Formats: sequence, C-alpha cells, structure tokens
Amino acid sequence: MNAHLRTAVELAARSVPALPLRLGKVPFGNCPACRDNACGGRPNMKTPGPCACPRPCHAWAAATTDLATLAGPAWTLAWKQAAAVAYHPGGIGLTVVDLDHADAVDWAHRTLPATRTVPTARGQHWIYRGAMASVNAVRDGVDIKSTMVYARWLGPGTGTMTTLPDTVRALIVKEPSPVRPVTVTVPSGGGECRHRTPTYLERGIAMAEQRITAATSGVHATVYRTFLAVLSAHGRCGCLTDSHAKRLFAAAQTKGETARHCTDAWSNALTALGM
Repeated sequence: MNAHLRTAVELAARSVPALPLRLGKVPFGNCPACRDNACGGRPNMKTPGPCACPRPCHAWAAATTDLATLAGPAWTLAWKQAAAVAYHPGGIGLTVVDLDHADAVDWAHRTLPATRTVPTARGQHWIYRGAMASVNAVRDGVDIKSTMVYARWLGPGTGTMTTLPDTVRALIVKEPSPVRPVTVTVPSGGGECRHRTPTYLERGIAMAEQRITAATSGVHATVYRTFLAVLSAHGRCGCLTDSHAKRLFAAAQTKGETARHCTDAWSNALTALGM
C-alpha cells in the first residue's frame, strides 16, 4: 500500500470521503467507461458527465469511504500514478476557503473569524464547520470549496474549527447590477387599443415586475418569457412606453442581469413576435 492510498484509507476510517488525484490536481475515473472523459464530463474531468455507471464515478462524486472501492482493482493503477489525495468537504459538512496567495491570506485575517488552517503551496486553506455552495473566484485569490467539489488533502491543519460564518456565505451572493440608463426600442403601435383603462396596463407591468423579482432560478429565461408576454399583450397598440420597458429592465437588473442581457432579451422578444 503506497503512501497516498494509506492516507485515503485513514481518511475513510474517519468518515472522510477521499479520491486519488493525478498530476495537475485532476481526478481519475474509476470505471473503464469513463476513462479519458468518454462519458462526456468537462475536459479536465473535474465535473461528472452523464455516464451510464450506477453513480457518477469521477470528479468530486468519486470521493468515497468504501474501502472496497478505494483499495479495489478499479483504482489500483490510479493509486500507483496518483500525485495527491483529495476529499469532498461538503460530504462531511465542511467548507474550505481556499486562499491562493499572501494578499488573500491577509484579507482573511482581517475579515474572517479564526478557524482551523492548513498551509498550501501558495497560501492557506481555512476550514469551517458547515456546508454551502461552492464558487470559484469570489474575490481575488479566494475560492469556496464545499459541496460538489473536491479539495486536496494537505493534512489536518492547526487551530480550532469554528462554525461557518455569514461573512463566508455572503461571499457567493452576487451583488445586483447597478441600474444604468438604457436605450429601449418600443413598438410604435398603430393597432386598435384593447385596454379600456390605463389600470389594465399598469397592473400588467406590475405583475411582470413581480414575476421577475420573484424568480429564484432560471432568471435569464424568466426575463425573456416576461418580456415576451408583455410585448404580446401591450406591444402592438401604442400604449407601451419607454418608461414601462425601463421598469422591466430595472427589475431584471436587480436580479443580476446586465443591461446588455436585458436589451438582448427585449430584442429577441420583439423579433419572435414579428415587431
């Protein structure tokens, strides 16, 4: 048993799911069908593809505590070629704040509560108790590694592990794009107005704003469908104005859409409706 496999077995005994890494911090597949990324994951194999295995068998999803897998024949060659060991932090309810350089480490000391730290080649891993979504480059030299990613095992570290603070969770919250002046193309109308009172249009715009701001996922698609619905109902009679369109753009931008995305979605909706 080589040193990397021994480390993985020791981690598994402590309920830490582990996996081998090749040079370049790239994981191995552990079934023949997934070798050389044949199953369709990303080229670096850091993201599982739609393989036909009973479960995703590479990238972070390959991390396991099953000794029959870790020390079994599927990974015999992998451990011989392994350059490092990785683990799945989110799988054991942990979050790693990966600090890639000295400036990032200094920022962490100024900003984050003290916790267990592990030295890396260029910086440090700060490890907190609690899982969250994983996002790279939340600021210069700072990655968040927790669920659905792996992190290199570099030792247990030093210091007392503390609970994941809100200051770390807040790092992945995208700030709304500032609402900037935009040029909006509004149909000139010319058709017969079906709206008996201005209240009908106002209610429609308000409902459209609410639909956009209430979106919790698929914001791009929600914005486009909302623009399409508004233009379909109000775009041909001349009642829709530039100020109405800008209200919709502003609602979309508070959800993180850029002015360009808004303009593109509006233009695509106009094209789809033949306007």
